[in-house]
Amino acid sequence: MPEEVLFESEGDRSREEIASYLRTVAENLESGGEITLKSGSDEVTLDPSSRPTFEVKAEREGPADGAKELSVEFELEWPEDGEAAGESGKLEIE
Repeated sequence: MPEEVLFESEGDRSREEIASYLRTVAENLESGGEITLKSGSDEVTLDPSSRPTFEVKAEREGPADGAKELSVEFELEWPEDGEAAGESGKLEIE
């Protein structure tokens, strides 16, 4: 199935700004609310299921003989038409 990008925003932000964005997402998840993403005239509202799949990935990218870039990605996934059930190992973030 081809991927359809509903919203995308990328730019340099301070650690404090990023923490604030993540805190807002966490608060909305905890309260069972929707998550609305806005940037300029672009906007999308999503309503995660009660048990979405949560993926955390740390990567090192770049050419073998060049400068590398590190990243950490947080992803929530859920079926658009219902709830998914799944289990995995325990995640710890410190």
